Amino acid sequence: MSRPELQAPPEIYYGDIEAKKYTNNSRVQNIQADMTYRALELLNLPPDEPAFLLDIGCGSGLSGEILDEEGYTWVGVDIAPSMLEIALEREVEGDLFLQDIGQGFGFRPGSFDGAISISVIQWLLNAETSHPTSSPPHRLTRFFTTLHAALKNPSRAILQFYPTSDDQIQLITSIAQKAGFGGGVVVDYPNSKKARKVFLCLFVGGGGGSQQVPKGLEGEEEVDEGHALFEKRREKMRARGKGGKRKSIKEKDWILKKKELYRQRGKEGVPNDSKYTGRKRKAIF
Repeated sequence: MSRPELQAPPEIYYGDIEAKKYTNNSRVQNIQADMTYRALELLNLPPDEPAFLLDIGCGSGLSGEILDEEGYTWVGVDIAPSMLEIALEREVEGDLFLQDIGQGFGFRPGSFDGAISISVIQWLLNAETSHPTSSPPHRLTRFFTTLHAALKNPSRAILQFYPTSDDQIQLITSIAQKAGFGGGVVVDYPNSKKARKVFLCLFVGGGGGSQQVPKGLEGEEEVDEGHALFEKRREKMRARGKGGKRKSIKEKDWILKKKELYRQRGKEGVPNDSKYTGRKRKAIF
C-alpha cells in the first residue's frame, strides 16, 4: 500500500485554500504527471490520431494539462467545485463538469475514445448515507455501467487507485466485469513500498476478455525524485510516434482533425480552415 501523503483526500472536503495548496504542491504535481503518463501508456492509443478522452476526478486539471500537452481533446468531471474553479483559473483546454461519479454519467453512448482516472475510484467504497442505494456496490455499479456505455467499442479505461486490501480490489474488479468490461489489474513495482501503484486496466469490445492485460513495471523506483521520474515517462511517450515524437499538435493535418472533432461535438467558435492553418508565426521583437 502506498504512503498516505501520496493519496489525495476525498475531494468533496476541499476548500478553496486547501485546493490551491494541493494544486501548487510540486511533489503532488510530479507524482500526478508521472501517473498520468503511465495511464496514457496503458491506454495505448494510436500515436498519430486525435482522441476524445474522459478524465474522471479531474480535480484542478493537473492530469488535464498532460492531456493538453499530448494533443488530446478531453472532458473532465469532478465532485469538488473548488477544484474545478482552480482548473478554470488555470485555463485548461478541457470541458469541465461538476459530477458525483457514484451517481453515474449522463454522456451519450460511445462518446469517448478512452478514459483515465488518477487516485479517485477508491472513494466510491465510502457509503454517502445509510440508504441502500448509497452503498459501495450500488455506487460502483452505477459508475461502471454508465462508464462502459459512454466509451466507444473498442476502447480502454485506465483507473489508478489506492486499495487498502485485496478484498477491495476483488469487489471493484468483479463489479466492473459485471458491467461488461474485460481486463484486469496492473500493479507497478509490487515490491516497493514507495512506488507501488495499482491500475485497473479495462477493455470495451475489441475481443473483450481475450485482450492481453499489460504487465506491470518491475524493480524499484524512487518516487521522491519525482521530477526525473515523470520526465523519463514523458520522453517515453514522445518516442512512441515516428521520428522520435508521439505526435505534433502543431502540424496542419492534426489541427484540422482536431477542429473537425470540435465541430462534430457542436463546439461554438471553432475557427474556419484557411491556408494559414498550422502555419508557424514569426517571432515579434
